[in-house]
Amino acid sequence: MSGAVERIVDARWAGGMKSAVQAGDFEIIVDEPESAGGTDSGPQPTDLFLASIASCFTLSMAHAARKRGLELPGLRVRVVGTYEGLKFTRVDLRIVAEAPSPVLEDLRPDAQRVCYVTNTLRQPTELRVGVG
Repeated sequence: MSGAVERIVDARWAGGMKSAVQAGDFEIIVDEPESAGGTDSGPQPTDLFLASIASCFTLSMAHAARKRGLELPGLRVRVVGTYEGLKFTRVDLRIVAEAPSPVLEDLRPDAQRVCYVTNTLRQPTELRVGVG
């Protein structure tokens, strides 16, 4: 892919510890659990972060399989994030499908190559925060 392409997501505060996120044509309610002052009416931001990893890698595995004329019935990706302080210090990703492990291992590098989310995490990414 050549040239930069922007994706825009807008979040607005919806009271308490809740926000409403507009992602394309979809609104996602994000909330903290009651134990953190929220109302538990939606996933918390860190769960959405892990969901981004899991969903992107799932689609990348399916894409890699399709390019080889393979199907991966029962494809699932579980992501476990380990907190230490105010950040994740480790993220573990486990791929499961009704296919032999060597097939999944063989597809894994192709999926890693095309997964935007995990590629972003592997490289230092500039994060700029502005006001107004």
